[in-house]
Amino acid sequence: MSESDGPDSSYFDYNATAPIRPEARAAVIEAMQSVGNASSMHHPGRQAAHRVDVARRQLADLLGCSPGEIIFTSGATEANNLALRSAFTAGSPLVTSPVEHPAVLETARTVTAGSPEDLVLLQVGGDGLVDLDGLEEVLVARCGGVVSLMAANNETGVFTDLRVVAKTASEAGALVHTDATQLIGRVPVDVAELDVDLLSLSAHKFGGPQGIGALYVRRGTPLPHRPLLVGGGQERGWRAGTLNVAGIIGMGAAAEAASHGIDEEAARVAAMRDRLERLIAGALPDCRINGRRDQRLPGVTSVTFPGVPADAVLAAMPDVAASEGSACASGAPTPSHVLLAMGLSRADADSTIRFSLGYATTEAEVEHAAQAVIRAVTQVRAVLAGADGPR
Repeated sequence: MSESDGPDSSYFDYNATAPIRPEARAAVIEAMQSVGNASSMHHPGRQAAHRVDVARRQLADLLGCSPGEIIFTSGATEANNLALRSAFTAGSPLVTSPVEHPAVLETARTVTAGSPEDLVLLQVGGDGLVDLDGLEEVLVARCGGVVSLMAANNETGVFTDLRVVAKTASEAGALVHTDATQLIGRVPVDVAELDVDLLSLSAHKFGGPQGIGALYVRRGTPLPHRPLLVGGGQERGWRAGTLNVAGIIGMGAAAEAASHGIDEEAARVAAMRDRLERLIAGALPDCRINGRRDQRLPGVTSVTFPGVPADAVLAAMPDVAASEGSACASGAPTPSHVLLAMGLSRADADSTIRFSLGYATTEAEVEHAAQAVIRAVTQVRAVLAGADGPR
């Protein structure tokens, strides 16, 4: 939509999925008009393989790594599973946190099911920061292992200081995995600076197609091959199955598009996020922003409206697409595990909405969404007050 026309609706759920970038859409359509299995040796197959190689380089450039360090997967969930199932060995700790995405938490619980004492959950503060003070003690006492901490939280946007994690883990002989799904394509990333061994990502979070992602494995990482899928041995034996050529090409195009002016884009999105918060807080002063505000993604805000159920607010503003929390947990009967781990009450967790902005968000959408939120919260409060009043 154009900013001059004014939006009829506003999309604020980029952390669930971002609108596909025009460059990615065009690349996918073009790829689907061609034929060729990237594993075939004939000319169409070699053409497909070449385009996969180009996409691998485009993604590698976004990450600052070598193309040979990238394994294509169906998304970050598969990448997280592959990373933890390969890196974990019974008898060594698997250290993570209670605010991780379910794709990490459930995988961690599954792989340690036979030795639950190996699963270690670090504490999380009320600001959403993972307490890293006890990490060294755990790793040294248990002789290495693997640490899996997300680069940026999907509900609050709060960052994890991966450099501190990597330094501590390296000194203890442990591997480091990070679910960087919300980070990639939104702020500049150099995996060499992060110093992690494994990194998971998903294309649709930065404007690529859904159903395609990748696992970065640093060259030289002592990791046994434990593929989730076996068969033809594609992706150097890490992931069998015919390559999703169109998806991979679309992800490559999105990665290249995201890399252009990424610093300026992050600053623009952060400014719009801050304006959204100011507009809402100015009209609803009792609302609260969750998480460390100076250490978070530029396009994410988690807002609690005390005493106002989030589902009722969302229903009262159908022209604004936002979320009660992680899209992967939508419809769950329990409130956000992230907010509960941060110390919010169940009532406050149930009264919290996540707004996430991105590359295509406009100023007009911000204005529209802010007014819609203010009206919806005011309306729901009035209804609740009337229901509690005299009969």
